Amino acid sequence: MMVLAYIVMAFTIGQLIVSVVNVVCREKPCKRWPEGNPLVSVLIPARNEEKNIANILDDLVKQDYQNIEIIVFNDLSEDKTEHIVAGFATGDKRIRIVQSDCLPEGWLGKNYACHRLSLLAGGEYFLFIDADVRLKDAIIAGMISFAAQESLSLVSIFPKQVLKGWGEKFTVPNMNYILLSLLPLILVRKSGFPSLSAANGQFMLFKASAYRSVKPHERMKSNKVEDIAIARLLKENKSAIACLTGDETIQCRMYEGFTGAVNGFSKNVAAFFGNSLLLATLFWLVTTLGFVPVFIAFSTQWIIAYIAGYFLVRILVSVASEQSIPDNMVSVVPQQVSMGLFIYKAFLNKYFKDFQWKGRSLK
Repeated sequence: MMVLAYIVMAFTIGQLIVSVVNVVCREKPCKRWPEGNPLVSVLIPARNEEKNIANILDDLVKQDYQNIEIIVFNDLSEDKTEHIVAGFATGDKRIRIVQSDCLPEGWLGKNYACHRLSLLAGGEYFLFIDADVRLKDAIIAGMISFAAQESLSLVSIFPKQVLKGWGEKFTVPNMNYILLSLLPLILVRKSGFPSLSAANGQFMLFKASAYRSVKPHERMKSNKVEDIAIARLLKENKSAIACLTGDETIQCRMYEGFTGAVNGFSKNVAAFFGNSLLLATLFWLVTTLGFVPVFIAFSTQWIIAYIAGYFLVRILVSVASEQSIPDNMVSVVPQQVSMGLFIYKAFLNKYFKDFQWKGRSLK
């Protein structure tokens, strides 16, 4: 029991160090203007996005940076997505819609959509963005400037999450907790190790020449968590990448309600642990039940230190994510329960079920 207690304490200290680094060394979306006014191809894969597509198109039209082309790939939508995009295209010649006629065998829908979009794009930069993201101010200009200044082939952002209702507050912050307590994001840019990679498919800005040389979506055509795999692929090819956390200039309501979040995160939770459900389970056990050996083996002062460190990690992650500290403190137990559900459903999806997402199999 003493050995387990020491392991838990050491792991918590490690989380605390990583969380401090992610606060102190946080790289936020910058507000600099790029040199040369390069054309940016904004590429949006869209399947049944009638709730979101008008918002992101309106945000893009209002961006401070105007030298953009916007291409929407309508992925066999069964709602009004096509009609909404066509309306925007009528009023702005920078916007066009491309129709999918089928999903080829061996491809996942989003990966195929992104690949097709890349073949149609003419910009110096490719910005792949999800329809449920919201943009403000000069976020595109700032990211182009940042990419050019740091000679990056890819810049990705985890948007600031919009949380409406306790169902989302009990689930969505787990993504940031896992990421920002295990990986110092500054090392995604500073280190050449592919294992120190992260990316979020909601916002991925590529140097077009680097994208064309690697063709990442084509190479990852059947990968369910293509964003992280692409980040690792680029690093393996000696390309520099960066991953940031967002602020008020880039936000997203990733999932609506508890059930949607559990279903969504069960699709990719293992990717945060090198696609190992075993490591994901061990992380959950240590962060959920780690207090047991600590309470049994240590004296009161060490127990207090452990509790303080545990909650300080939560506070620091909340700061780095620009999330509500009180909400996350109140939600610690429900968040751990929901994380366990993510992992449990991920196990079922992998070994017993044909997982469906937006009406398609992801198995």
